[in-house]
Amino acid sequence: SLTGHSLGATGVQEAIYSLLMMQNGFICESAHIDTIDPAFADMPILRQRRDDAKLGHVLTNSFGFGGTNATLVLKHVDA
Repeated sequence: SLTGHSLGATGVQEAIYSLLMMQNGFICESAHIDTIDPAFADMPILRQRRDDAKLGHVLTNSFGFGGTNATLVLKHVDA
């Protein structure tokens, strides 16, 4: 996490980050990953920012305390 846990605002933060990446054509790297388990070596886990992303759709999941969960699918206006 780059921001810590902001409790009730976490879901909207995730949506904002997703919209910013979609609007500006980049994908942030996964934070704080120094080594990858060899069992997951073939998984597409970003360890560096990707600046050439054309994101038409983004899926964002939020898992809250006590089983409060939500999923959003965001679509770029031009997709």
